[in-house]
Amino acid sequence: MQTLMNILPLLLFFAIFYFLLIRPQQKRQRAIQQMQANLKKGDKVITIGGLHGIIDSVDEDKVVIRAGDGSRLTFDRSAVREVVADK
Repeated sequence: MQTLMNILPLLLFFAIFYFLLIRPQQKRQRAIQQMQANLKKGDKVITIGGLHGIIDSVDEDKVVIRAGDGSRLTFDRSAVREVVADK
């Protein structure tokens, strides 16, 4: 019984740590991977570097983004931070 009382706070701490830190991070990571997998031509995106542009073409692991001045830049898919919804 004494051993259980010694282990219980440790288990409680691990459960709190899991539900407050680990699980939300895993959910965010899955959402980001899903968004990057669903990228398509014409999507307005923002890269992790802050570049705003429109996807010109997409292949297996790269995207070509057309910036405001018409220049085309090639990025890894993982460099896309978010897809911007039209307003």
